[in-house]
Amino acid sequence: MKHLMMSVVMVMVMASLFFFPSSGRGAEVIKLPPPAHQGSMSVEAALKARRTVRRFAARGLSLAQISQLLWATDGTSDPRGLRTAPSAGATFPLEIYLVAGDRGVGQLAAGLYRYRPQEHALELTQKGDLRQAVARACLFQAWMAEAPVMVVIAAEFARCTARYGQRGVMYTHMEVGHAGQNLFLQAEALGLGAGIVGAFEDRGLSQVLKLPSHHPPLLVMPVGYKH
Repeated sequence: MKHLMMSVVMVMVMASLFFFPSSGRGAEVIKLPPPAHQGSMSVEAALKARRTVRRFAARGLSLAQISQLLWATDGTSDPRGLRTAPSAGATFPLEIYLVAGDRGVGQLAAGLYRYRPQEHALELTQKGDLRQAVARACLFQAWMAEAPVMVVIAAEFARCTARYGQRGVMYTHMEVGHAGQNLFLQAEALGLGAGIVGAFEDRGLSQVLKLPSHHPPLLVMPVGYKH
C-alpha cells in the first residue's frame, strides 16, 4: 500500500510538471518543433568559424530555428532528463528566456517567452517587443535591438546551492558558460550569428523582463542572420 501511494504521488508530481505552467494555468504555451540531431556542419568547423556578432540583418528566424537554438542551449537530450549543457549534480539551475521582436520569428508573436526544456515548449510571460528596453538596460547597447531575438540566461541558484552550498554559485556560473557556448556553436551551424552581453544593470534588466526575484539574469545573447 505504501509503494502504491508513493507511485500515485510521483505520477501527480510529474503531471504537474508537464501540464501546469509555472506562472499559472492560463499561460499560453507554444510547443516547438522537434530539434534535429544531425547537421551539415561539424563541431570543428563551427568552432573555427565562431565569432561574436554585433551586426544583424533585418531578417526574421523560423520557429524551427528557434527550436534548434534553445534545445542546443540547454534542452533535454536524454530520456532521463539530462541536458545538452553539463550541470553540477544534474541540479539544472539555469532558466532560459527568449525575447522575440516584431516579425522576429515566424508564427511567434513579439514577447518574452520562458523555455520549458522538459516539454520543449515556450511559455509566454509578457507580450510586446522588448528589444529596445533590453538594450537600454544593457547600458544602451543599441546594436542588440537589431537582432530579431535575444536569449536571456538566468539562474535559480538555490537549486545548486541546496546541494553544494556557496560553491554552487560558482558551479552555476560555469554552467552559464557551457550553455552560452552551445548557443554560439548552434547558431554558427545554422548559418546564424550570436552576440554576447554581460554588461547590464541587473535590477533594470530584471524589471524590464519582469523576472521572478529568484531568477537573476546572468547573460544576454542576441541572435540572428549576420549583416
